[in-house]
Amino acid sequence: MKPYFEERISKHEVIRTFSQSVEEEELQWHWDEEDRLVVPLEETDWQFQFDNELPFTIKEVINIPAGVIHRVIKGTGELKVKILK
Repeated sequence: MKPYFEERISKHEVIRTFSQSVEEEELQWHWDEEDRLVVPLEETDWQFQFDNELPFTIKEVINIPAGVIHRVIKGTGELKVKILK
């Protein structure tokens, strides 16, 4: 089971919503098989972290190259992002 709800917008575009009730251990380090752009849809204090880098608050578009290890760090409220694959 995924730690988010996903709504498909088009073949290459989805909206993902991470609930405030998600457990932090569900937000695991991982990598994706394709490049992605993550666009925040609402202001949040959730954070994003690439492997071997400091975390940062999700405030602007994040470019995630294929194969790069990363994770989301839980904040308050929910996190809603658009993902372009």
